[in-house]
Amino acid sequence: MGRDTGVLIFTFLLMYVLMILPLPEWAQWAWPEWSTLALIYWTMVLPSRVGMLTAWFLGLGLDVLQGTVLGQHAMALTLVAYLSLILHRRIRVYPIIQQSFIVFLLIGLQLLVVRFIQAAVGTVPNSIFYWLPCLVSAFLWPFFSYFMNSLRYRFT
Repeated sequence: MGRDTGVLIFTFLLMYVLMILPLPEWAQWAWPEWSTLALIYWTMVLPSRVGMLTAWFLGLGLDVLQGTVLGQHAMALTLVAYLSLILHRRIRVYPIIQQSFIVFLLIGLQLLVVRFIQAAVGTVPNSIFYWLPCLVSAFLWPFFSYFMNSLRYRFT
């Protein structure tokens, strides 16, 4: 196991911890999609190592941690990973503001897939704030990618 594998595992475990932190109700709606941000970052940086299979297992772990329908996050994150893998060469050369817009769209797509599955099961949250993590995640993308770049260069 190389150092880059250790950094990958560490960041995904850290994102799991951030996703299940107990928060007050007002902060739960504005909490970014940390695991999706990490997945987008690693599929852009290491597309040969992080892909759809990683996204599937990451999503299954997220489903288990959050106690949701098994497979809903797995399917959504796999779709995000697929699109990130297809577009990773283009996204990497965009300025950081355009990357934030792409992150906004990808996380919006993830939330749309999760909401569709929740509607099929009958557990749809009735709030306009459901879409707020898209905006928060897109706003945090420049800081998140800077942090991940510094972490990657320091430990690999």
